[in-house]
Amino acid sequence: MKVFEKTKMLTDVHMHYCPGCTHGIVHRIVAESIEELGLEQKCIGIAPVGCAVFAYNYFNCDMQEAAHGRAPAVATGIKRCLPDRTVFVYQGDGDLASIGMAETVHAAARGEKFTVIFINNSIYGMTGGQMAPTTLVGQKATTCQSGRDPAVNGYPIRMCELLATLDAPYYIERVSTQDVKHVLAAKKAIKKALKFQSEGRGYTFIEVLVSCPTNWHMKPVDALHFMAEECTKTFPLGVYRDKSAEEGKEHA
Repeated sequence: MKVFEKTKMLTDVHMHYCPGCTHGIVHRIVAESIEELGLEQKCIGIAPVGCAVFAYNYFNCDMQEAAHGRAPAVATGIKRCLPDRTVFVYQGDGDLASIGMAETVHAAARGEKFTVIFINNSIYGMTGGQMAPTTLVGQKATTCQSGRDPAVNGYPIRMCELLATLDAPYYIERVSTQDVKHVLAAKKAIKKALKFQSEGRGYTFIEVLVSCPTNWHMKPVDALHFMAEECTKTFPLGVYRDKSAEEGKEHA
């Protein structure tokens, strides 16, 4: 009896992520969700600039690289030209919430019918640990070595809460990779978002809290605890928009 088999939606290329980084876990659950929904031949992914810049090497489907922050614009063009395809963008916090903020907000406001997988590790991982739009108050980074000071740097941007103020998004949820229970919940949310898209429902956005032991200067297990105990205080987990639930009430 085979207990576990690697999803066919991931290639055999060795991933480049740092030890303890949970990017690889998110890749796996995205890939498993695509395969379980039977979308293998209809899926197109958009790779970002950032830690996941080589995502096109790992997902076994058509992939398009986008310029820094421009993944939602690229996804908009692809989805509008190929509306029968399931399109997902995979972006980090710098790519999505800093240089790509305008594209993110306007794509959501238009209700573009693709899925966003937003990776939030509260720091710039690829470029050496600078402060990100999501860096926690008091959290140290190379560009705020005494910790983020709201009086100087402002407060972290909560993307789920921000996008939930818009009318068009169909489904918005924040999940975590802090332990097995939460990874399973994250997969459920990602699969739900992709399913809604395949049914033509609208814009779906899943924010995933992940760890960055290298730039948090922590051991991997300590980083998981930090994610669970500190990151979730600033970024509470949960559903921020689910129009399918609203539609169910209307039909009740």
